[in-house]
Amino acid sequence: MLKYAKQPNLPPLLKDFVNHELAIRNRSELTVDEYALDLILFFRFLKQYRNLVPPTLAFEDIDISDIDIAFLRTVSLADAYAFLSYCKSERDNDAAARARKSSSIRAFFRYISVQQKLLDENPMQELETPKQKKAQPKYLTLEESMRLLDSVDGKFKERDYCILTLFLNCGLRLSELVSINYTDIKDNHTLVVTGKGNKQRTVYLNDACMTAIKNYMAVRPVDRVPQKDKTALFLSSRFQRISPKTVQHIVYMYLDKCGLSDRGLSVHKLRHTAATLMYQYGNVDVLVLKEILGHENLGTTEIYTHIVNDQLKKASDANPLAKVKQTKKD
Repeated sequence: MLKYAKQPNLPPLLKDFVNHELAIRNRSELTVDEYALDLILFFRFLKQYRNLVPPTLAFEDIDISDIDIAFLRTVSLADAYAFLSYCKSERDNDAAARARKSSSIRAFFRYISVQQKLLDENPMQELETPKQKKAQPKYLTLEESMRLLDSVDGKFKERDYCILTLFLNCGLRLSELVSINYTDIKDNHTLVVTGKGNKQRTVYLNDACMTAIKNYMAVRPVDRVPQKDKTALFLSSRFQRISPKTVQHIVYMYLDKCGLSDRGLSVHKLRHTAATLMYQYGNVDVLVLKEILGHENLGTTEIYTHIVNDQLKKASDANPLAKVKQTKKD
């Protein structure tokens, strides 16, 4: 659902860019909305930065509908870096948020330079991306994963168990899980999910997944389900397609129940768990793991090889002979 990209006061060129990204580049609505938000902030900043609006005017009230190509021809690389600095100091954006804004600005100026040919030179061609710290992803161990599954009970236990099982076995994203229709599940135990950038991939359902789905479908409500949600696999207590927020609540509830709520774990960490367990115990090649997770870049997947390598080092260091050194003899 587009929010920022459909605002009526967007500059015409930004509207054109949004339509191009949706229709031609086949970007997801979420990605396009993020682009629109970032560029709205950028244009508002520029008008404030150049003293084109009263200093007392609230940032959110700055009108950008008059941003045109004449204005954009005056925008420089230095302006972009001033904006990123502002985002860090005034909006408390971390490196990841600023990196996304850099990407949005580059994409927009590439569009008006290359596709629209409205600029002789692209001023953002050399715009750098803020460096991000490569943090090791958090995940559950095999024993903790079993504890999480064993903690499931209550009125919706079949549904909740199935949700957790699919997360832990398939490495699904939250958006992918809630969008599953039971009609997507094929006789050969596969289903096709739509991931980031509207890219589809085939997910293979193992015995644990198929058994969990079968047990849930035996109790899944049929009556009182609205027509638009008739084929949704997971339903809420209101008989509607389950929402991402509800799934997050379910996961947090069981993490708390089994004593894992103090680890900073989340729905997305279950995806990390699935990937790590596959790599640790399944001897899965990193290229295969990349396809399973639907990663665009191999570098994103290789973080899981670093986890295992780090564990191997710790195991080696834990050897009781690790600090024993040869005694010099006279």
